[in-house]
Amino acid sequence: VQLQACGGGLVQAGGSLGLSCVGSKFTVRPYHMAWFRQTPGQERALVAAINRSGGRPYYADSVKGRFTISRDNAKNAVYLQMNGLKFEDTAVYYCAASQNVNWQMAVYYNRWGQGTQVTVSS
Repeated sequence: VQLQACGGGLVQAGGSLGLSCVGSKFTVRPYHMAWFRQTPGQERALVAAINRSGGRPYYADSVKGRFTISRDNAKNAVYLQMNGLKFEDTAVYYCAASQNVNWQMAVYYNRWGQGTQVTVSS
């Protein structure tokens, strides 16, 4: 699977970053898509997910009201806009794909891209 995530970087607390995930030799259109994040010693955690049609986004409680997931099937891409960043948002962020009807559940994501590091300074 070729999912290329980018847009990570270093930002001060309260700032914003936008992540992008583009399919390379992989078409995102038929998939539900999600962003996960992982910190050292922790399991990957589902941050936000969006179904294949682009409706009904799911957000983890920790990011509700601050993060926005979106997709553009014509551009073969998924995005994560992160506003009001906090120190605890520091992690490696991954995009992932699923074809399972239970797309709001992390366990059903089985196609992964490489991660992009987000570091929030306090």
